[in-house]
Amino acid sequence: MRQTEHFNATYKTQRAFRWISALVLAALALSTGIATAQTPGADLPGKGIKVQALQSSLAEETFQTMLANRALEQLGYETQPIKEVAYPTAHIAVGNGDATFLAVHWDPLHQDYYDNAGGDAKLLRTGSYAGPAAQGYLIDKATAEKHNITNIDQLRDPAIAKLFDHDGDGKADLTGCDPGWGCEAMIEHHMDGYKLRPTVTHVQGSYSALIADTIGRYKRGESILYYTWTPYWVSSVLVPGKDVVWLQVPHSSNPQNANTRLADGSDYGFAVNTTRFVVNRAWAEKNPAAVKLFEVMRLPIADINAQNDRVREGQNSQAEIARHTAGWIKFHQELFDSWIAQAKAAAKP
Repeated sequence: MRQTEHFNATYKTQRAFRWISALVLAALALSTGIATAQTPGADLPGKGIKVQALQSSLAEETFQTMLANRALEQLGYETQPIKEVAYPTAHIAVGNGDATFLAVHWDPLHQDYYDNAGGDAKLLRTGSYAGPAAQGYLIDKATAEKHNITNIDQLRDPAIAKLFDHDGDGKADLTGCDPGWGCEAMIEHHMDGYKLRPTVTHVQGSYSALIADTIGRYKRGESILYYTWTPYWVSSVLVPGKDVVWLQVPHSSNPQNANTRLADGSDYGFAVNTTRFVVNRAWAEKNPAAVKLFEVMRLPIADINAQNDRVREGQNSQAEIARHTAGWIKFHQELFDSWIAQAKAAAKP
């Protein structure tokens, strides 16, 4: 399957998953304690060891982090309430031993954060928790087809850029990325690399508020230009291929000089990412069971999208996300148990 077809298939799979998981989660509404009901035994490798997980302020990351915590609890670890900090700070905190792990490290997007926090000397980056994760720029399909827009390079044309002008300054308004997320630095690099500054404004602020406004504009029939990533609920509302289309870039342009062109020849300007675990290295060396757990955990992007869509619909409290997590574990109990078994085996001499 070609890369672009894979990404589009991901959204179709996500939509198919929604009705299945909705039934499962509804049936398990009272099962919030599924992964914590068992009493840790003396033989569990994590017994008596506290674990501090970090995540960004995105509520959509809580599901991934909470699932990791539930698995750790089955190994006997004492998980503390998840703390929200910015990505750069999270990497530093884990490196310094002020926290144990981060479950949503975007590789390679967060490479600079990893290096600045001490790199391999202080951190362990492991597993392939979720992916492949696409990122890029999209516009509404109607405008794309009417004006034959396929490449972000076309926004250098003032007439094309003006189609996406919402504040009257004649420049296209690009719904961008929050400072500190990593994607904002890449967008800023693209603004220069693709010579877009004269005709495009990178609009920053609260992404959730900005994308809500963008969706509102789309529903009113206006042209829209925005950045997004997967897994995230936006692509279940603005569906690529149906409502919106990905824009190509004229060539790869990023600070690492990496080639972002995909196998099928398309290029969205961002390397395909994998979300991985970043763990304090000193702690990891003493806890092989936890490291093995992080190595073997896999979470389908379709499942993340489905859960994130519930967060968007208002099911965003800790209790509700705990219910989602419990539902996922119950529905994938055999897989979940296999993670625990492999982790326990790694702790044996």
